[in-house]
Amino acid sequence: MKRLVFLLFILLLGVGSAWGKTVSGEVVMTFDLSGQPSGREARLWIPYPISDADQLISDIHWEGDYSEAAVYTDRENSIPILYARWAADADSRRLTLRFRAERREQLHRDIPRADVPLDRAAFSRYLSATSMGPIDGPVKALADQIVAGKKTNLEKARAIYDWTVDNTFRDPNTRGCGLGNVPRLLDRPGGKCADISSIYVALARSAGVPAREILGIRLGKKDGQDITGWQHCWAEFYQPGYGWVPVDPADVRKAMLKQNLKLGDPQVAELREYFWGGVDAYRVRLSEGRDIELNPPQQGPAVNYLMYPFAQVGGKTLDWLDPQTFRYQITYRQ
Repeated sequence: MKRLVFLLFILLLGVGSAWGKTVSGEVVMTFDLSGQPSGREARLWIPYPISDADQLISDIHWEGDYSEAAVYTDRENSIPILYARWAADADSRRLTLRFRAERREQLHRDIPRADVPLDRAAFSRYLSATSMGPIDGPVKALADQIVAGKKTNLEKARAIYDWTVDNTFRDPNTRGCGLGNVPRLLDRPGGKCADISSIYVALARSAGVPAREILGIRLGKKDGQDITGWQHCWAEFYQPGYGWVPVDPADVRKAMLKQNLKLGDPQVAELREYFWGGVDAYRVRLSEGRDIELNPPQQGPAVNYLMYPFAQVGGKTLDWLDPQTFRYQITYRQ
């Protein structure tokens, strides 16, 4: 019975018999800032999906009663952002974004083991610290301990992946996807996907392995499914001479929590191998990067990451996890 439940769970994740599959559907995002106080300018930034080797984004359309709206990119990460603004005298502030997504499962099973030289200048962004992801001090000391005796980039990336799976845990009480505050997480390595992925990225960068967080949202399985809270973050490391390779230790730990699995269970070994170089098709990449200066620029400090929509009214940032102050819904349609 336990084995049957496990198989059903990985099918829901989009793995198991879904390996090699392609998923497609429409994502509809609706936003309503009309409930905010009048007499103040309202601004909204939304991560804007684009096509890449693993996903095809088409039929993009947005509409609303905004004063202006356009797609921009930030300077550091070149991530596309849909920006909308409502004038201070606007009575209604609504916007709908629709796009069709076709996503394929990523399976990297032929990663070359031999190292080729890495152009560190070209990948400096993926080897650098962020405000919540330092690569010195205790993080560096731990990374050195994890990769001791490992010679190649691939061996180091795998050692850090295994350590992350073995030593983190999913904390269901974490708000949203977590902040990814690595120093705090080293003291208590529990959280959700942004936390666990950030641990992997910081340790990899400390060990000289280029790495990044990928910020996205899971796709639904049913027509009309509400996926408003289905944001998901996973990680990638760069293998010189090959390219970016996905890893998702957070989904391993999620399965362990949901199915009450222990590290020694055979099911965990299967999940560990699947999410090393593989991720399911039920997800769309929205953006990447940390410490983001939006374009047009927001008021106040840099944005930790752009996975959720971001809004300011009268220069005050709204809580994107509080539906009472920031109303939006994301729906999946087959």
